[in-house]
This record gives sequence, C-alpha cells and structure tokens, in this order.
Amino acid sequence: MTYSGAVKVGGPADVHELTDLMISKVAVGAMDNNAYLLRCRATGEQLLIDAAAEPQTLLRLIGRDSVASVVTTHRHGDHWQALAEVVAATGARTQAGRYDAEGIPVPTDVLLDDGDTVRVGRVELTVRHLVGHTPGSVALVYDDPHGHPHLFTGDCLFPGGPGRTTLPEEFDSLMGDLETKLFGVLPDETWVYPGHGNDTTLGVERPHLAEWRARGW
Repeated sequence: MTYSGAVKVGGPADVHELTDLMISKVAVGAMDNNAYLLRCRATGEQLLIDAAAEPQTLLRLIGRDSVASVVTTHRHGDHWQALAEVVAATGARTQAGRYDAEGIPVPTDVLLDDGDTVRVGRVELTVRHLVGHTPGSVALVYDDPHGHPHLFTGDCLFPGGPGRTTLPEEFDSLMGDLETKLFGVLPDETWVYPGHGNDTTLGVERPHLAEWRARGW
C-alpha cells in the first residue's frame, strides 16, 4: 500500500517504508494527535515520537520489540498524556527539548538542544530547536541517504501555516526559526510529519511563507 499519512482516531496506522527506517503513524486521543513509531530496519530498535494519548493503542503499535526511547516534541499536555504509561510498560528513555522539559510531568532523561543527534538503531536524526509555539519545541530531521529528508515538526509546522502562537514576538520567533532552520536548509521534497492532521512537504508550503508573515499567524 502507498503511504498517504491520512489516519483517523480508532483506525489503523499508516506505514511509510523507507530503505533504512519504517515510520508508523497513528492518530490518538480527543485532539486527534499524531504519534510516530520509528523502527530501524537493520537492528529492530524503535523510537516513539509523542506518546500523546491512548497508551494501549501505542503499546499495541510498539509490539513485543518494545521501544528504546520516547521523544516528546513539546510541553503541551495533549502530547504526553500516555507518556507515563508507555515508559512504565517499556522502560523507555525519555527525551525532550531542554526548555520544555520542566513542563512535562514525566522526568526527562535526555535534554535536547539544537543540532543534537537522536539515534534509533543505526539511524540518526538531527534536533532542531524551534522557539515560539513553546520555548523548547523540537523538530527532528531524518536526512535519508537513499532519498529526501523526513521532518517531524510537532506543533510548529502544519499544512497551511506555523503552529499557534499567542504574542507577536512568539510568532516572529517561530517564523524566523522555520525559515532559517527548516525552509532555509532543506529541499522542497522534504516530507513533513506534523503533530496533528495530514502530512505535507516543504515544497507545498514554501510559496506561502510571505503570506503567513503578512497575516501574522
């Protein structure tokens, strides 16, 4: 089956099969959060991005091979409702942005900074710290050596615009980080996996950057 990234709460995961990495996307919870299970095809090691809700759904997705670590993209409660249960069941190491860790009730084992590397088996992802939606939001970039990059943005970038901000300076900060750390260095083919809703690509969103700036959200 061709991967579409369109998932619904209560429905099956959609699986994006890459040469070195398998990405399983599932929707959970009352706010239609996306959770992503990354599996290194060489070692079988797994990493979960956002234990958002429905711990039993996530544990079924994880399966018998368990999960080595869980990355929480930011401090907002809808992204960690199942974190305690998943960690208790798997013993997974927790990772989150340095400046959001204090807002996550499960202790963070690894504090992430811009440019850090997150590993799952033999696969490496690069951390990008994006300020504005929250002080410590992080995105993860997998620069696939066999194809185009893959980008997990949490709630910082969606189809149609940046994540929600409250103050003008927060919006300016988030847009600046998106433009310099993502759009400024990654190609149009970069596949974007957001914290809610459907996937997109940087190429689809790039023509609208000036429009987002002008409207202020």
